[in-house]
Amino acid sequence: MPKEQWIDVGAAAELGRKEVQPVALGRKTIALSCRDGSFGAISGVCNHVGGPLGEGKLDGEYVVCPWHYYKFHRTTGEGEPGYEADRVPKHEVKVEKGRVLVSGEPVTKRNKLYHDAHPLEREPEQHDGPPRVLGISTTNMDPGHPRTSTSELLLVNALEHARAELGLETRLIQLHALAFRACEGFYSKSAEACTWPCSITQMDPKDQMEQVYEGIVHWADVILVATPIRWGTASSLYHKMVERMNCVQNQITIRDRVLVRDKVAGFVITGGQDNVQAVAGSMLGFFAEIGCVFPPFPYVAHSRGWSAEDMENNVKSVEGSEELREGTRALLERAVELAKRLHQSRLCTTSIPRGGRKAHRERAAESTH
Repeated sequence: MPKEQWIDVGAAAELGRKEVQPVALGRKTIALSCRDGSFGAISGVCNHVGGPLGEGKLDGEYVVCPWHYYKFHRTTGEGEPGYEADRVPKHEVKVEKGRVLVSGEPVTKRNKLYHDAHPLEREPEQHDGPPRVLGISTTNMDPGHPRTSTSELLLVNALEHARAELGLETRLIQLHALAFRACEGFYSKSAEACTWPCSITQMDPKDQMEQVYEGIVHWADVILVATPIRWGTASSLYHKMVERMNCVQNQITIRDRVLVRDKVAGFVITGGQDNVQAVAGSMLGFFAEIGCVFPPFPYVAHSRGWSAEDMENNVKSVEGSEELREGTRALLERAVELAKRLHQSRLCTTSIPRGGRKAHRERAAESTH
């Protein structure tokens, strides 16, 4: 290789102190690795969604991408066993007079294996026919020893009303019955690392958060979310769910792509002690951020107050309240009516300006060029 095609990237003694590191190679960045005194150099851009391989770690002879843990051989650029054809470009590397020299151009080409698109990736479409109602119960419990949940009690009553009286198709998701992992902070690594569908859903076929994504993004027109109050906030399962839904909101932020369009959300909030308005405000805030709209008076709530420590009477209180059941049915009817109007007008579009966010994206894009 002609001398001018080699680039001196630094002292071998210094660069050999780290197993993997990003190194600038002109306008490109490579992942330079060192194992047992032997250097390797491959592209610093992961095949998956462009993660920074140079910021990863070594697993044997493989560089592990820090975003989603895809692996590439540190000297050949090939994928891990079984995925060798999925490769990133490799560079020649040598050491002369204590300096590390890397070929300015790669000596192999990038090759991305074809993968079928995940079913959730399809474009959301408005269906014909009456509104469909999705109920999500966020009460946690032992499935082997179920108990009565006051919030779910009202939610189920509303779904029964939708089916029996309004002739609507309904679904009920009980989060406690789903096996799904908590958010693992891909967004904290980089906005681009938070993908749609969620990276966990793409990598783990056993992760059942897929049912929530399918219901909210693709199936439902009306979404009713029920939660108990736990220490002044919504249930831990509710928060586990919405943290995993950051990938839905993040599509708006980084792609200007609205996945949840013309969908109506309402809430059922019950608790033995108070903080109803704070819980409702938090839930309204999140579902507004992913694109939902709300009917007038968008939540039904019940609390017996701060001093009500006789928790065993909460179920009796809700079961005996026709007012609460009637109120939840009325909430459902308001949500359905609004969904019908949205079906006719199609208020939302696939992309929509959001105050300040688009300008921020444009500045961020400019800073990368």
